[in-house]
Amino acid sequence: MSTLELQQTSNNAMDGSVSDDKEANISTSVRKKGGWITFPFIAATLAGLLIGGWGWVTNLIVYLIEEFHIKSIDATQIANVLNGCLSMIPIVAAIIADSFLSSFTVVVICTGFALLGTVFLTLTATLNSLRPQLCESGSSLCQNPTKVQLATLYAALTLATIGLGAPRFTLATMGANQLDKAKDQGVFFNWFYFVLFGSAVISSTVIVYVEDSISWRLGFGLCVAANFVALFIFLLGIRFYRPDKPQGSPFTGLARVLVATFHKRNVKLSSKSEDYYLGNDKQNKIMASMPTKSFRFLNRAAQKTEGDINSDGSVAKPWRLCTIQQVEDLKTLIRIFPIWTTTIFLSTPIAIQANMVVLQALAMDRHLGPKFKIPAGSFLVVVLLSNCLTLALMDRFILPAWQKLTGKSLTPLQRVGIGHGFNVLSMAISALVEAKRLKIAHDQHLQDQNGAIVPMLGLWLFPQLVVQGIGEAFHFPSQITLYYQDFPVSLKGTATALVSAVIGVAYYVSTALVDLIRNVTGWLPDDINHGRLDNLYWTLVVIGMVNLGYFLVCASFYKYQNVDKEVQIVDGETSQAA
Repeated sequence: MSTLELQQTSNNAMDGSVSDDKEANISTSVRKKGGWITFPFIAATLAGLLIGGWGWVTNLIVYLIEEFHIKSIDATQIANVLNGCLSMIPIVAAIIADSFLSSFTVVVICTGFALLGTVFLTLTATLNSLRPQLCESGSSLCQNPTKVQLATLYAALTLATIGLGAPRFTLATMGANQLDKAKDQGVFFNWFYFVLFGSAVISSTVIVYVEDSISWRLGFGLCVAANFVALFIFLLGIRFYRPDKPQGSPFTGLARVLVATFHKRNVKLSSKSEDYYLGNDKQNKIMASMPTKSFRFLNRAAQKTEGDINSDGSVAKPWRLCTIQQVEDLKTLIRIFPIWTTTIFLSTPIAIQANMVVLQALAMDRHLGPKFKIPAGSFLVVVLLSNCLTLALMDRFILPAWQKLTGKSLTPLQRVGIGHGFNVLSMAISALVEAKRLKIAHDQHLQDQNGAIVPMLGLWLFPQLVVQGIGEAFHFPSQITLYYQDFPVSLKGTATALVSAVIGVAYYVSTALVDLIRNVTGWLPDDINHGRLDNLYWTLVVIGMVNLGYFLVCASFYKYQNVDKEVQIVDGETSQAA
């Protein structure tokens, strides 16, 4: 359907004319809602949220150190915990959207939280009573924040974190639900991430520069404005969205499978299709009448036994009998779980590197010319730029060229594996650069006219960040595509948030790992010039290599549920076109 047709459909849906077949017309207009016309509204909402959120997230460590006088490693640990929450919240939001509220409602409520949180954050930068006094010039003694000041700061960060974390992946699910073809959904996810990272680039450069060079108050004020625009634009597109209704908690059905399997653990499995329960709804009747052979012990949950069915065909004991669909849904989660766990130690090095790069940048020469100085929080924009460029090249050149050369499409798991490889390479480059930085920092011969040691140029951090961005462009969107297309229908929202959840786990793991290394070794003092951050990076290289091997094993045993069918269709269309 063309954009013009979608616009006409939406205009007709909003028309006040009444016909004799009013209910049929309303039903038709609802079915015709959605499509690519919704993408500008969803993309603009995402852009506003990211511009309004990434501006304070990226520069949070610097804000905590400079304005609240928190020690450097402690500031990175606070940032780790916050980023963990930022990544865990989407899974909670997805469950609420799938089970109780709609995606639309969740986005509206949480965008309101983002607006309120950034308002409070702006107040901490505006009112002197809400932050410690500035350190005296030339003094190393600074006033610690009071309990009230910390409480206000943490309240602001909590609201802002909920507001930034929850809508991102809920928007992704909502946007994908507006499209009917899996191929279109794959393209949507690529461009969704392009907008996400592109918006983060703008925020990490413009807003972070304003915060560092002009004032924190103005920078946070711009975040407030961006969040307000995001909420306004999202509500503006309400007449175009295809509504999604919560279906109740899908996890109840999954729990019933486990309970029913336990109750029937001694029942002998049947090979007759009529012995298994399909359910009464139409959706279950179009699926296969026999459960799959994998994880056969779970099939007992759908096997009918005496007393399970009433005379009218209803289920007598819901926790003793499940549909085949519910059994297969649980099997899908079990199959994909090993792949999901590999993302933990894929994301842990990324989480650690993101915070340590800020500390490295603070200890390096960040000047570009005699007047301009790159803000430490803006160095991570290199990852975002690299990510955006790679996503654009992948969609237009890399994937089509690969398909033309090999006759096959790159599967999501193949892209994730490539991302794993780039991630290990990024950590290795980080270790080499940090070793060089430490050598220069300790070299007494490298001194300026005043006798101070000349630090290493901050531009040396760029190569590792470029490689990291390339890796993220391969593995993050591909994981979203894999989970969205292979997850059960009832868990589509949860599927897109699953990547974010594992990133949240990775941030907590990174916090624990940094604490362990700090307590066991002397690698991470408050002044990183007196530490061995390069050893930490080499440790991450080893972890990444082991994790890559684990991923390859898991991927070799994994069988696609729906993605492979879509790839075959795409390849077939390409062959016919050729």
